[in-house]
Amino acid sequence: MTAIVETKEGRLQGVEEDSLTVFRGVPFAKPPTGALRFRPPQPAEPWSGVRVCDTFGFVAPQPQGQAMAGQGTPEEQNEDCLFLNVWTPACDDGARPVMVWIHGGAFVTGSGSGAFYRGEHLAKRGDVVVVTVNYRLGALGFLAHPDLLDEESGSSANWGLLDQVAALQWVQANIHLFGGDPTNVTIFGESAGSMSVSCLVGSPATQALFRRAIAESGGPNGVPMTTATKTAEQLCALAGVADVAALRDLDVAELLAAQTKLQLAAADTGAGMALAPTIDGGLLPTHPLRAIEGGVAEGKELLVGTNVDEMKLWVVGNRKLTGGDEAFILRRLEKTFGPDAADALQAYKAARSDRGDDLTPVELWTAVESDRVFRIPSLRMCEAQAATGTAVYDYLFTWKSPALGGLLGSCHALEIPFVFGTLTTPGVERFTGEGKAALSLSERMQDAWLAFAKTGNPSTEALGEWPPYDATRRATMILDAECRIEDAPLEAERSYWDNRPAGRFPAE
Repeated sequence: MTAIVETKEGRLQGVEEDSLTVFRGVPFAKPPTGALRFRPPQPAEPWSGVRVCDTFGFVAPQPQGQAMAGQGTPEEQNEDCLFLNVWTPACDDGARPVMVWIHGGAFVTGSGSGAFYRGEHLAKRGDVVVVTVNYRLGALGFLAHPDLLDEESGSSANWGLLDQVAALQWVQANIHLFGGDPTNVTIFGESAGSMSVSCLVGSPATQALFRRAIAESGGPNGVPMTTATKTAEQLCALAGVADVAALRDLDVAELLAAQTKLQLAAADTGAGMALAPTIDGGLLPTHPLRAIEGGVAEGKELLVGTNVDEMKLWVVGNRKLTGGDEAFILRRLEKTFGPDAADALQAYKAARSDRGDDLTPVELWTAVESDRVFRIPSLRMCEAQAATGTAVYDYLFTWKSPALGGLLGSCHALEIPFVFGTLTTPGVERFTGEGKAALSLSERMQDAWLAFAKTGNPSTEALGEWPPYDATRRATMILDAECRIEDAPLEAERSYWDNRPAGRFPAE
């Protein structure tokens, strides 16, 4: 019999699929359109009758051609995009662990219905409830300016993060109807989704909404309001409007066109993402890393890690990078390091030479930038949370993609299908590889993520004991065809960053 659950807003009917019940396109907030553009999400309007949840909802407006790996086939875009999806073994009183996925995409692309992110394998394998969510992206989700102040909430930024909060509030209020336990919620995400997870870990306002967190390739992130204000004013100029208030009435296509110009300008200067979470004095009263260091999330276990070749996802197809000599790579690094670029390059060259690693210029650039953008911010979060006496677990994913003759290495986003068990999705094997070793690694990673969601400890029979991370031993699980614990991997590179800023923005 088809399951029907009755939420406060109305009745929802799921679809029975291979021993699971799936609810697609569940609205968790009002459409953030019209007067609600650049406003905090509002509770969804009640409906009458039964809402059949058999189709994914609209995805957030985003530039065409910028889709993140895992997006799958193009999906219909609309500002009315605040939907979530639920995979559950049963709508009963099973009080199962709940895993809520926040997708990546540099805060400008993606959706909770991407092909890599389907929750059926985790839900069945671990007897858990899996939820994936949409949130506002780009300028619609992350434009920040004092003139956008919402008097009722005090917010003037972070609309997309507030959407994630609203989805977690929906989970707290309703997930028991879907067989889940609202007291045992794990948030997890990758890339911008991981940065979002890290921001939620570092926000005082969100601590009651989840029990533990998994951050895949993205640490705490936040720009000062002064920086975000300049970005907003630059967007206004590119859109040809007088002020941010006028952006509320701008056609979405025009807004996306101006946003694309903004992104290109940021890329040219080496500034990284033009639109991202802002330290607004509200949801993020201080940089989330500083809040974590201060103990805001004490007691919340973390599972954190990165892929060893993150930046290779952006190297392939860039002939200037792949064919550049050391002088060219140095000029590229100067955009992000300034006068320290030569020191960074030399430090990595020495560390890799000692191990006999590849010293070609593009490999050096990849190693430095992968650490600056992803690994070092993630490790700093590990150190900060471990210092509060909370269990933190670190991994380094080193499995190599066979795609393009191996040029991708262990690149950004490669671990996602292993976590979700979606290696057999048509076409995915060209990215991930296939065969017994790949499937075995996926099973080990699924079981570790599931064990962590259930108990706060990712140790399993197949992986063995996974020791917590601390700033002395730095125990790290290497995830590859052969998984193993390694103490302080790539330590020479990591130690280079002691007392140096890392991340997408110079402030952190």
